Amino acid sequence: MLLIGVICAVFFLAAPSHDDIIMIGHRGYSSRYPDNTKISFIEAAKHGSKGVETDVRRTSDGVYVLSHDSEAEFADGTTLRITESTYADLTAKPLKNDKSDDVAYLCTLREYLEVCKEYDMICFVELKGDYTDEQLQEIFGEVETYYRLDMCELQSFDSELLIRAQKLFPEMRFMLTWGADRGPYDVCFEHNFDIDSVINCLSPKMLREFHNRGLKVATWTCNDPLTLTYAYWYKVDYIESDVY
Repeated sequence: MLLIGVICAVFFLAAPSHDDIIMIGHRGYSSRYPDNTKISFIEAAKHGSKGVETDVRRTSDGVYVLSHDSEAEFADGTTLRITESTYADLTAKPLKNDKSDDVAYLCTLREYLEVCKEYDMICFVELKGDYTDEQLQEIFGEVETYYRLDMCELQSFDSELLIRAQKLFPEMRFMLTWGADRGPYDVCFEHNFDIDSVINCLSPKMLREFHNRGLKVATWTCNDPLTLTYAYWYKVDYIESDVY
């Protein structure tokens, strides 16, 4: 028992410095505020996050809004499918919020970018659904207009979408969202993609492979001291968290 105690103490107390690791608020400060809302992004910045992650979807009338789920759930218990609803309908009433006393509405990509600009935060933008090249140009036209391309990482599980986007915006950084069930990550090396790996799939070998090529490694989602400390030991570049 004593040995186990010593090992645990070393693991937690002797973890390497993490001053150079950038904390990313996963959907904002989402453990305390409703996911992907303006208040969640603002509070993430106030909490100390140097970046925030979000999920983008397109309404039926072409507005880019933020939601991890395909349906928006409202305070009155009703739901609307985002891709089949207009922006006006989706913002006619507040979202369901079991986390705080705030009245929160569906957030647009523009509002997200404006918050990121105000607080000088890195944007992790994950695209949900299918997008044409024209729509990709619209999305990152908004990034150029309301913030900066060099402060944005486009994320997706879909490597083909990343490849298409890279041809349109070669000056941007691109990041494959990845887990062990997604197969090999060699596409990252072929196209110079960073990677956002689920924490339990990280390994020292993987870190070396990316860092030796000058590529960055993010991990998700570190919501407890154990996974957070593992990420410190791995010396990742970014840590996504709902909590920290």
